[in-house]
Formats: sequence, structure tokens, C-alpha cells
Amino acid sequence: MAKIYYEDDVTTGVLEGKTIAVLGYGSQGHAHALNLHESGHHVIVGLYEGSKSWAKAEEQGLTVKTSEEAVRDADIIMVLVPDHIQKRLYNESIAPNLTESKTLMFAHGFNIHFKHINPPDNIDVTMIAPKGPGHILRDTYVSGVGIPALLAVHQDVSGNAKEIALGYAQGIGSARAGVLETTFKEETETDLFGEQVVLCGGVTSLVQAAFETLVEADYQPEIAYFEVLHELKLIVDLMYEGGIKYMRYSVSDTAEYGDYTSGPRVIDDRVRATMRQILGDIQSGEFANEWIAENENGRGAFMKMRQQANDHQIEQVGEELRGMMSWLQKREIPS
Repeated sequence: MAKIYYEDDVTTGVLEGKTIAVLGYGSQGHAHALNLHESGHHVIVGLYEGSKSWAKAEEQGLTVKTSEEAVRDADIIMVLVPDHIQKRLYNESIAPNLTESKTLMFAHGFNIHFKHINPPDNIDVTMIAPKGPGHILRDTYVSGVGIPALLAVHQDVSGNAKEIALGYAQGIGSARAGVLETTFKEETETDLFGEQVVLCGGVTSLVQAAFETLVEADYQPEIAYFEVLHELKLIVDLMYEGGIKYMRYSVSDTAEYGDYTSGPRVIDDRVRATMRQILGDIQSGEFANEWIAENENGRGAFMKMRQQANDHQIEQVGEELRGMMSWLQKREIPS
């Protein structure tokens, strides 16, 4: 069982007198920086010159410097830019300014685990990975609660690496909810597997395939959308609140019976074998190398797949139906 830490486990004053640099001001970056700032810590936001986020961060009361300056002036550096950008940022802005006794932190183990970033052996390297998007991390902090996070230590030179990481977790509000101890390897591989097999890849492919099956059988696309996508939130919310058992308790007996009899037919031995193959590609580093190469080669295949997915009929039908739902917050996706 995982060891879980809470606020009572945080060493009092462990971050006192330390300066924290948060590199990046996107979904996670803005939440980390603001939560730490409001927890009373000295925070610098590190950005590239000309960043659109520079003025926004300053308007929200934060000190902003270039990434190079932020790393130079900080005791703790949290890297919160996308995975495929981190290696370049590290080589250009972080590594030249790392000195002994600094702490380098991540919110995902990708680049450390797959050795795209290799820190010097005279600094602490840790991870605090909140288990939710940045806006949820921010909203729950403001409301006085928090979301759980994962903690891992890659290098403990100071002998105090875990304590510093726990102090950071307290600063962003996650120690209120619980901080689970793991490793960079475990966090990285399970995170990628979950995204690909269930949370993103598995769910979207299942929903689209079910939609296509109904439409091909001459059912109305709008009805298909409601049955295989719209109602998914209800089911996920029930599982989130009380697990699979609570979801099955909450739905009709007919739905529960169909769950038991048809679920294993969809997720059969062939699908399980594919899951193991995907996990193997993650563990071997094949997926990581493929993703880094895709970015280095201009992201052509990635952008083509994104466009094809955006052009799917389910997106057109969904946009029309969501326009009828006045209670939904309109979501604009940048082009």
C-alpha cells in the first residue's frame, strides 16, 4: 500500500527563507505559483521574453523574470512547461544556472525517467504531481481544500529532499487532501498508460466507435451522441464519488446486467493483450522516443491526427446539441 502524507507530516518552516521558481504559467504553472504565493512563499514565475503570460502573471501579483534569471535566483525550481519543451528549456536556461544545494522539481517524471534530462549529481531532484488539471488545483485551494498529489524523490543530496517536496505540496494545497509516495518510474509509466488506454485514448476511441456503429445502423446522430457521449459524465461522476460498485448500485438493474454480460465482450482477451503491448511500449521508452521525435520533426503527423479527430461527425453533432444547453459554459478551443 502507498504511504500517504498529510499536513501534519510536513516539517514546520521547511520552505522558510527559500525562493521558489515556477517555470511556465499555463494550466499547472498558474495554479502552483498562485497557491504558493498565497501560502506565504516567495515565488518567481520564469518565462521566456515576449511570453503572453508575462503581463497576466504580473497582474495577479507575481514577480516575473526570464527563466534564466528565475533559476539563478531560486532555491527550488519547479518545471511546469510541456514535456516536449522541457529538454530544450533545461539545456538552455536551467542547466547553466544550477548550482549545488538547489532543488529541481517536476510535476511529471517523463523527462527524468526516460533520461532526456540528466541533472547533475549535486542537487536534489523531486516530484510533486497533482492528480488533476491546474484549474481544479487552483479552485480547490481557494475553497479551502485541495487535490491529492504524488511525491517522488529521484536524488536526495541534501538528506532533506522529501521534506522540501512535502513542504511544496503543502504550499499548493495538496497536503490537505493527501500526498502518495511513489517513484519517477511508477508515476511516469502508469500516467502514460492511463492516458492512452483509458482516460484519453481508450475512452475517445470507444465513444467514437459506438457512435459510428449506431449511425451506420441508421439511428439518428443526435440520439447516438446522447447515448454514448453525453451520458458518460453521469456514469463517470458516480464512479468518482463511490467507485464502480456505487455506479452499478445507482443505475437500473437492466443497465447493471448489461454491464456484466457485454462489458467483457468489448474488453476481451484481444483488447487486454493490446493493453499489455501498449504498456510494454511505454516501459521500453519506445513511446517516449516516438513522441520526442514527432516534435523534433515538426509535429506533422500529430497535427494531421488532431485535424482528423476534430472533423469527426461526433464533434459537429455535439457542437450543435451543446448549443441548446444554456447551463454549459462555452468552451473555446484556440486554433
